[in-house]
Order: sequence, then C-alpha cells, then structure tokens
Amino acid sequence: MDKLLKALKKIVGDAGYISGEDVASRPARWGTNHMHQAKALLRPANTQEISEILALCNKNKQSVVTVGGNTGMVGGTVTSEADILLSLERMNKVIEIDPVSRTLTVEAGLPLEQAQTEASDVGLLFPIDLGARGSATIGGNIATNAGGNGVIRYGMMRDLVLGLEVVLADGTIISSLNKLIKNNTGYDTKHLFIGAEGTLGIITKAVLKLKPAMPSLSTAFVAVDSFDAVLALLARADRELGGKLTAFEVMWENFYSFIKTDPTMRAPAFDDAHPYYILLEATGGSIDEDADQFQRVMWSMFEERLVTDAVIAQTMQERDNMWAFRDNVTHLFTIENLIGYDISVPQSHMEAYVSSITGELEAKLNVPKLIIFGHLGDGNLHILVSSDRPEDVNAILYGALKDIGGSISAEHGIGLDKKAYLTTCRSDEEMALMQSLKKTMDPNNILNPGKIL
Repeated sequence: MDKLLKALKKIVGDAGYISGEDVASRPARWGTNHMHQAKALLRPANTQEISEILALCNKNKQSVVTVGGNTGMVGGTVTSEADILLSLERMNKVIEIDPVSRTLTVEAGLPLEQAQTEASDVGLLFPIDLGARGSATIGGNIATNAGGNGVIRYGMMRDLVLGLEVVLADGTIISSLNKLIKNNTGYDTKHLFIGAEGTLGIITKAVLKLKPAMPSLSTAFVAVDSFDAVLALLARADRELGGKLTAFEVMWENFYSFIKTDPTMRAPAFDDAHPYYILLEATGGSIDEDADQFQRVMWSMFEERLVTDAVIAQTMQERDNMWAFRDNVTHLFTIENLIGYDISVPQSHMEAYVSSITGELEAKLNVPKLIIFGHLGDGNLHILVSSDRPEDVNAILYGALKDIGGSISAEHGIGLDKKAYLTTCRSDEEMALMQSLKKTMDPNNILNPGKIL
C-alpha cells in the first residue's frame, strides 16, 4: 500500500476502507456485469472525513469518483484502476424532519425510499419517485437532478432542494442548509451542484422540500387511437382535474405488447389493440369528491372519443398492478443487445420525431425490437432499441433532436455515455462556460474526471 492510501485509510479507519477483490465485487453499471475498478473504496462516516479525503487527494492530484446507489444509466460512476472510489453509504441518517416548515434534512447516502417513508410518517410527501427508489440515494438523485413519475405536478429534484452541504475539490466545506423558500441573498450556489454528477463537489447533506400528503388517489389505464388524442387528453385532464393530475405515463403499443408477454404481469384488459396506452393518476384532498370528479372527467373523455377504452382502478391492488406494468424494467432488460435512451422532445414535435426515428431505424439498421414509453406530461421519452450498432443508433436518435430543440438527456445525466453528443443541445458558449466552471472549481480535475465534459 502506498503512502497516499495509508493516509486515506487512517482518515476513514478499517470500517471505511475496502480494497482488492472487495472493490471489484461491486457493480459499476446497473443491470450489467461491469464491475468497479479502483485503488480503494472509501466509506467516510461524516463530512469532516470527506473534507480531509479531498484535501489530501487534491494535493496529490488523485482522482475521486463518488458513487451513490449505483442505479445510474449513463456511466456516471464508472471508475478505472487509477481512481479512488468514494461511497456515502455510511452517511445515511435523517438529521431532522420539520413538519411545521415541511422540510427534511438528511445525509446524502440516505435511500430515496427511506426519505419517502420519513415524510409519510408525519403526514407529508417527498414527491420524487422512481423505480430504483429502494437503492437510489438522495445524493445521487440530486447529483443527477432526478425526475421520475410526478414531475408534471411537483417538478424535478432541483425544485425540491432548499439547501445543501457540499465539499469542494480542495476540501472546503460549503454548508448552506437553508430551510427558507424565499432567500434571495446573492448567488444560489446549490444549483451549481444539482445535476453536476459529482464533477464540481461532493454533496454530503441536503434540506428537502416536502409537500402535503394527499388522501385521495385516482388511477386509470386508458387506450387512445391517435397522438392528437394523447395531447388533447393531457391538456383536458390537467385543466379539468383542477391541477390534481400527478402522473401521465404514455406507452406506445410496442411497449404494451412486450410487457404483456411477462407472465407475472396483470395487464389491463382491452378488447382490441391500440397505438397508445396511458396511465394517469390524480391526487387530492377529498376522497369521495375527487373520485367523483375523476370518474366524470374520464367519462366525458370517453364520450368525446378522446379515450377509446379505459380501466379505472377500484382498489389499491388494481392501482399497484397498473404501476407494476408500467415500471416493469426487469422484463425490458431481457431484450438482447438493448440500448436505452432517455431524451426530451417538445410535445409539438414528438409524433413526427418518433415517426422519423422509427423509419430510419427500420430502413438503415433493421432493428428487431423498438420500444417507446415515457413521462409524456413533461416531454420525457424513454426509447429502447435492440441493436449491435450503438453508434449508428445514437446518430439517428440524437441527430434528429438538434433542429427541434430536444435534449439528449431528460433525467439520467450525461456521464460517459452521452458526453460526445452534449454539443447537440448545448451551444459553444455554454460549453465554454461549463469548462470554465470546472476549471475554476476543480483545477486539478480530481472530481469524477472525464464525465460530462
């Protein structure tokens, strides 16, 4: 063990230091056999230890890659044998929950699901929700600006962070655990770190904004026969449900028909096949009144033929079955040579975009499987392609985004996988500014080097 590693081990102690095969036993990419490589894995117990680690690594120009729950999709925490891997898994405490100010202060290694539970226990809601809730950490969610299922009503992670504690590359601790919604006192520096994927600093603590828990829950799985009807249904439901629309998940027919092949799934029963299926959900403050309103709105959509067929959940089990169908990522990963895309497309261009890329993928690559679904209420599409020619698929999907103002990453970040395409949706001036920020805040390029930029 060299001198630097000995000094790092002294900081974190035996409980916080892992090396050799124990590092290589940890997956580096979710859903793959790609394992971590690193000089050592450090598991600090507190912010002060992280500060000492970074001060020492910065002095020695030693690269540090921070990992959360390892549920990222773009290689944002992939390491090499030259890196130090830093995990916040021991920093997983709830510091304070304040029901009056409706805030939750936590360490960054806290799993998302536990944050949700802590809020629920006091009658509140932490509304970020995604399939990896049991593994994904708050720090990772912030570092990637996670979105998930409720963005249409509650916004992205950025909208739910009030304050942060962060350690900079040189070990400086910036602690601004602000609990105020209104605080216009100069630059709001927390936004530098939200979505920065650990390249500008390491997030150690966060103050999260909580929302009132809604007692009513209305869920429907509907079929529609045109994309115009999809957009009309979104607009009408959002308006006529009085702002209660929480989720609007659209599944193209290719998604629906594939998930139906999973024998563990209970697919909503429809008489005929349809080009689009939608899972929509509304939450509100009055169980009986909200249920009646939801039924009326759905019935009016059906009468006007915006909705061709519909199943409204009558029990929590039926509602959970609908969401299990939509969230069945495991079955999707049984597809061979699967490449996953997470993009944003303006709704006005979405139908034309999907038609264009579908035609190109079939004509140029003859792809055997194409699956499309997404959080359409916020313009986010997930596209899954089966192909052994990923660069050609990238060129087709990303190349069509520039002229329509789309984004190559809606909610998963840039990491390694997308950085070559970042200029598709960022100008030269924006790229230069990002480079300048990185150089100023991390002049020795020790924080997650090679990611994003």
